[in-house]
Amino acid sequence: MAPNEPEMTPELVAEHGLKPDEYSRILKLIGREPTITELGIFSAMWNEHCSYKSSRLHLRKLPTKAPWVIQGPGENAGVIDIGDGQACVFKMESHNHPSFIEPYQGAATGVGGILRDVFTMGARPVACLNLLRFGAPEHPKTRHLVSGVVAGIGGYGNSFGVPTVGGSVNFHTRYDGNILVNAMAVGIAKTDEIFYATATGIGRPIVYLGSKTGRDGIHGATMASASFEANAEEKRPTVQVGDPFSEKLLLEACLEIMANGCVIAIQDMGAAGLTSSAVEMGAKGGLGIELDLDKVPCRETGMSAYEMMLSESQERMLMVLRPEKEQEAEAIFKKWGLDFAIIGKTTDTKRFVIKHQGLVKADLPIMELGDEAPLYDRPHVPTPPKPVIDAASLTPPATTRDALLQLIGSPDLCSKRWVWEQYDHLILGNTVQRPGGDSAVIRIGEGPKGLAMTTDVTQRYCEADPVQGGRQAVAEAWRNITASGATPLALTDNLNFGNPERPEIMGQLVGCLKGIGEAATALDFPIVSGNVSLYNETQGRGILPTPSIGGVGLIDDVKKSVGVAFRGEGRALILVGQTQGWLGQSMYLREICGREEGAPPPVDLAAERRNGDAVRKLILSGHVESCHDLSDGGLLIALAEMAMAGGVGAHLDAAPAGVPAHGLWFGEDQARYILACVEGAAGDVLKALDAAGVPARRIGVTGGDALKVDIDASISVSELSKAHEGWLPGFMAASAKT
Repeated sequence: MAPNEPEMTPELVAEHGLKPDEYSRILKLIGREPTITELGIFSAMWNEHCSYKSSRLHLRKLPTKAPWVIQGPGENAGVIDIGDGQACVFKMESHNHPSFIEPYQGAATGVGGILRDVFTMGARPVACLNLLRFGAPEHPKTRHLVSGVVAGIGGYGNSFGVPTVGGSVNFHTRYDGNILVNAMAVGIAKTDEIFYATATGIGRPIVYLGSKTGRDGIHGATMASASFEANAEEKRPTVQVGDPFSEKLLLEACLEIMANGCVIAIQDMGAAGLTSSAVEMGAKGGLGIELDLDKVPCRETGMSAYEMMLSESQERMLMVLRPEKEQEAEAIFKKWGLDFAIIGKTTDTKRFVIKHQGLVKADLPIMELGDEAPLYDRPHVPTPPKPVIDAASLTPPATTRDALLQLIGSPDLCSKRWVWEQYDHLILGNTVQRPGGDSAVIRIGEGPKGLAMTTDVTQRYCEADPVQGGRQAVAEAWRNITASGATPLALTDNLNFGNPERPEIMGQLVGCLKGIGEAATALDFPIVSGNVSLYNETQGRGILPTPSIGGVGLIDDVKKSVGVAFRGEGRALILVGQTQGWLGQSMYLREICGREEGAPPPVDLAAERRNGDAVRKLILSGHVESCHDLSDGGLLIALAEMAMAGGVGAHLDAAPAGVPAHGLWFGEDQARYILACVEGAAGDVLKALDAAGVPARRIGVTGGDALKVDIDASISVSELSKAHEGWLPGFMAASAKT
């Protein structure tokens, strides 16, 4: 072993994010003290970000299979069959801590990393989405973080050449010290040309591909598995630096060597860099890996084995190559101006051996590194139930008109045009439904087939009732895809929570997973990929539990897809679903009444399935011109969004007996949609819904230039648009004055 090793002290072990009992486990496993390089390797592989040691036990309960699922969790990305020999490859991942420390590079490299996960599988990326959560608008860092994150996402995605077609942006004080940046990428591949990370064969060359290795990102994965204290800025060196132009070259080079039959296994160098990529490839194949770090292309001089193994420099891949294809593969990479270096080989030892400058720096059992990380059944307590809030007992503090204006211009419900106009959402020329609606829709190639995509979660529901919140996150993603006319097929998740060592936080994670699993099962919406991000807290204050859901669906002909915009005057408006006027945890209660409390709306999964299937059938039959699911803010917010999108008003019926007006207009009951159809089709639509056992009623007709609800609630579409479009640009412009 290497001489001049530092002394293994408790302080050094703790600096590597390892608990004393975990270090004892290492000593027992290898029968000696580790070298500093080995300590770094264990730190990378056994941290929360890479090992899922607090969540694996519960993740195993999620539904991951369906006839159309080709690859579920466990690979770089999930893969589903979309017919005609084509597959959709997709995944969502977090880059939360790096984006708080350095928002531009943190967000940019989050996009770069998720794109690599997709094209590592042999897919060409066709779309990106995101889910962003920022602190309170009044917090002094919020503007800076919003500006940097949005610029980073746009800067990387636009330069790489993939449209960013959808997302979600919310604000809450609980994210003040720990923002969330979740990035999702979607790609298309041939079903018989999917590439995996499982190494096979003995003595086969291991090839380093892409950009050179530097000192950026060292301990990035470990940092992502720790809570923030007051010194977050000191962690800036652990944030990676991205180069989208190099990644574009890497994409093209990888797809070319794949097409030429050069690749046995390929793995993105993401979190924990060379360490995790090499270990995962070897462990999945039951093989050993031997690396000679003298052959690793470096952009900085004097890098140690420790630094090279833990660097998270971007735009890098590791590949097991077919020996007879070595010269061909190298020529392809040289053509694209990228590094290509044989840095090791597969062995039959099941050992992970690292050599540098003639010395063995690490010699570890590879299976235990890859598959035998600590697994914890952490204590957890359920979230206490919250009281149901009766809308009838709540005295409205504002008129319907004033409440609508205030809500439509609030930080969470206002237009996010300022964000998505910084993204190129039209590049590649296949975007059919743009950002701002329920789900994005893109055409696949020349069509007519298309994909619908969305990201969703209502974190305030998850905190109040994790099980219902988990159900609702899946159900809303399912509704958003359905509302476009597409059939929901599969989902990816990004589970963002606080410190799992706190029983109440672990209870949130367990509860949300229970709800997600129940909804995914009931809706035939399996989870095929995902990411877990824990320890999202600063100085003991955790984020709201935020299990982000990314959904993908398929539509046979994109010409049949519908958006939210009213298409003209004289369209009948039909409300689908049961309305009780549920105000617990609603936006109305929070923004208008100043109360964040109560039980969230219950999610009836049978009703979600029944209502959604009926709505989708009507859309595909051509009976429905516009459709919008009801979620944050309730019925009147959805109608206002449809009116603003189409530039057409509506005359609405008064609330039916038994439902208070504020409950009808702003309640957040689930499993609901608004349909707009030509007058002549309204009778057939209502008849079809009734035959399917779906509650529905006509609630008005489009026309004019205002929403007319009752005497006090006639409000022009232009006034709504002014309130809706004004808040975010105004908020961001204020940064120049402060």
